[in-house]
Amino acid sequence: MMLGPVGFSLPWLLWALALLPVLWLVLRAVPPAPIRRKFPGVALLLGLKDSDTVTDRTPWWLLLLRMLAAAAVIVGLAGPILNPETDREAGQGPLLIVMDGGWTGAQDWAARHDQAAQLLAEARRNGRPVAMLRLTDPQPLLFQTAETWRGRLTGMVPLPWEPSLGLADRAIDALGEGPFETYWLSDGVAWDGQADILATLEDRGDVSVFESGRAVIALRPAKVVDDGVELTVTRSVPGGPRELTVLVHGRDPNGVQRVLAQLPMTFDPGTTEASGTLSLPAELRARVTRFELQTVRSAGAIVLTDDSLRRREVALIAGRDDREGLELLAPLHYLTQALTPSSDLLTGPLLDVIPANPDVIILADVATLAEAEQETVLDWVDKGGLLVRYAGPRLAASEVSRAEEDPLMPVRLRSGGRSVGGAMSWGQPKTLAPFAEDSPFYGLPIPADVQVSAQVMAQPDPALASRVIAQLSDGTPLVTRKPIGQGQVVLFHVSANAEWSSLPLSGLFVQMLERLSISSGVESMTTGDLDGTVWKPLSVMDGFGRTDDAGNLPGVAGPLLGAGVPGPELRPGIYQNEDRRIALNVMPSDRTLRAFNWPDRIPVTGMARPDETPLGGYLLAAAILLLLADVLASLALSGRLIGARAATLLVAVALMPQQGRADDARAVSATTEVVLAYILTGDARQDEISDAGMLGLSDVLFFRTSVEPALPIGLDLETDDLAFFPLIYWPITAAQPLPSDEAYAKLNRYLRSGGMILFDTRDADIARFGSSSPNGRKLRDLAAPLDIPPLEPVPADHVVTRAFYLLQDFPGRFNSRDVWVEAALPGVEKVEGMPFRNLNDGVTPVVIGGNDWAAAWATDKRGNALYPVGRGYAGERQRELAFRFGVNLVMHVLTGNYKSDQVHVPALLDRLGQ
Repeated sequence: MMLGPVGFSLPWLLWALALLPVLWLVLRAVPPAPIRRKFPGVALLLGLKDSDTVTDRTPWWLLLLRMLAAAAVIVGLAGPILNPETDREAGQGPLLIVMDGGWTGAQDWAARHDQAAQLLAEARRNGRPVAMLRLTDPQPLLFQTAETWRGRLTGMVPLPWEPSLGLADRAIDALGEGPFETYWLSDGVAWDGQADILATLEDRGDVSVFESGRAVIALRPAKVVDDGVELTVTRSVPGGPRELTVLVHGRDPNGVQRVLAQLPMTFDPGTTEASGTLSLPAELRARVTRFELQTVRSAGAIVLTDDSLRRREVALIAGRDDREGLELLAPLHYLTQALTPSSDLLTGPLLDVIPANPDVIILADVATLAEAEQETVLDWVDKGGLLVRYAGPRLAASEVSRAEEDPLMPVRLRSGGRSVGGAMSWGQPKTLAPFAEDSPFYGLPIPADVQVSAQVMAQPDPALASRVIAQLSDGTPLVTRKPIGQGQVVLFHVSANAEWSSLPLSGLFVQMLERLSISSGVESMTTGDLDGTVWKPLSVMDGFGRTDDAGNLPGVAGPLLGAGVPGPELRPGIYQNEDRRIALNVMPSDRTLRAFNWPDRIPVTGMARPDETPLGGYLLAAAILLLLADVLASLALSGRLIGARAATLLVAVALMPQQGRADDARAVSATTEVVLAYILTGDARQDEISDAGMLGLSDVLFFRTSVEPALPIGLDLETDDLAFFPLIYWPITAAQPLPSDEAYAKLNRYLRSGGMILFDTRDADIARFGSSSPNGRKLRDLAAPLDIPPLEPVPADHVVTRAFYLLQDFPGRFNSRDVWVEAALPGVEKVEGMPFRNLNDGVTPVVIGGNDWAAAWATDKRGNALYPVGRGYAGERQRELAFRFGVNLVMHVLTGNYKSDQVHVPALLDRLGQ
């Protein structure tokens, strides 16, 4: 039943409104007229006044008040709902709610969540069993009550991949045979297998589709072009002009994530793509970690970067000038052709290019180096450079690395070389043998037409076998390698042109350079290029585009990564092998977003509609207020309530519940969820840092552990109760006042009841533990009245070193080992067979240090670090260890010495490598 925008779930109760006129008449009824009798004694009552008066009939306005209260009760019990769903007839039988559930729905996920909640509420009113299916993670259908699914709906978030043909097959298998009606909350983007699922769902019953009609917007991976970095934005539906801004995120010189540049982009009317080119210096481009579409919240709006964005600088040096008119015989011709698309090439004298610090130096048939050149190159390789040498006539005729191994050669060489028809001749050219598993070239297909007709020979040596990374079919070394310090030198025993082999004429030539990380053209890498490799995930991305540490996720096989299709077994993020990184984004470079054309027989409904709002609670609350007003009015009419009393009662009614609700809300928030707290010092700047630090630590706990903290709370020692908070961070400032005696009593009760306080003097960069600094002296004064047990530096076997992560250091913004905890009981010894002492009781009530942990943990609401820690990647590693220390503290205070139990010893020994 509908009355305007209001519907009723129990409309028959509205018939009770017809009884209101009868109730009016009953309340207005006048008592029978009194019988008149003459009584002389009444004269004695004349002139007297009665303070309690009763009217002969009820005033009309009081009757109206009572009628309104009765009407509010009747209408409230009838189940009024504002903006109920009326477009569909009330369904019967099982209901299936299908969600695409991928990143394409993340940018308006709140609308999808609300739509699903409305459908569940409608199913609950109609008593329908419900099942939910996410096409990005298909699971067998489980029909349950709508109320059960409503509780699970909050935990559903978009996954960082799209439905695919394989997932569609799994979804079809999960549907079962039973008939049911389907409501499909579509993201509005077409994908493979969508039509097959639709046909299967229609076989089970009616299908209705809900779409927002909003275009899905995504950013394609960046491409390096001659004049900068090219970016392309695409949308699923053509529309009017729209302006977007691409933010370029990267690390500043201090290692802190910042917005390095911005690129405005505009969709022209009726188009689905917009492109722009960003000009960045090579040094700044190397710092970029991701591109992000501003105001678009989804994984498709994020492009993570890898080595493909950083064009390597490669220096090419030849042992002779190019022959005039014989370009194909030039020593550097094929190298130039192979490296130009993906590298910045440097040419010139060797001593002139080394100061530019190239990533790779290639020497093509360069035999002898001057003493100054050799020392300079050797120092450059020792610091991490890659030196690649190609043989040729000059090297074959020289005495380099004959009698003894040259420092810049991986092996000793025989004199003369080997060629078809030469003194050490082959009967015919040789082919390449399959690459060994320990070779960087392992898995590369070898074309049958690649043949070698001449080469320089390696002198047999005990170390030769370990340095060969490619060989001919007869076992002759073709490519050898030797590490030098942090770098390495590689020798191709053939020339860089086609005089000695057909290798430079084949695609294998480019692939071998790729495996040596000389080129950085990751986009051109195929599944075949990654055969035989394993890549470890460093960070992964969720459906909203937020990145997090990959933790203990297993490595990924190269062919799976090379396919470039994110899914349940391959999450988007950054992957790394020995010497390079690959970014897997949710949006492939060749992906085109387009809307799915639903058949005419399928009803499609938009999601832009007002929310259903139950009104029953509001009406019943209004009835209670009206009845309370009736009581006050009745007391006033009888003379029992004068003005002052009435005002006092109204103020008490108005104020007391609100204060109670505020206190109750704080207590409920702190007891139903884990809340990290910090002490308010009176220093506004420090209090902001503490709040941001506890927020950052809470986010890390949320994403990495089963602990899901609420927002942190600042505590006033004088007024707030401490018992609700497991961990309190107390930053020490020189000017903060000493707490009162009552506050110290609360602190001591807190410490004795199992709470932990982390005291942080924030001065480890200038002082060690003690009172040698202003903050240290203030800590001594603050801690004097506290019941603090004996302390000791954190021992190597303390539970805080392994409560979640295995740690040896506990850095914050500063890195000092002076961190103190409760001392172990005297005489505690290791139990036989255990690497740790038997410390199975209690949690250290205090942790004291000065590493400024809150500043290291501090992040803004977007998760960006607010304060620098160290420099470069070393600083980011220090920040990561600071977060791990915070996680260990929280896990320690929540689980006690749980990790000292004997049952954990085998796993800990395995992780420690013992």
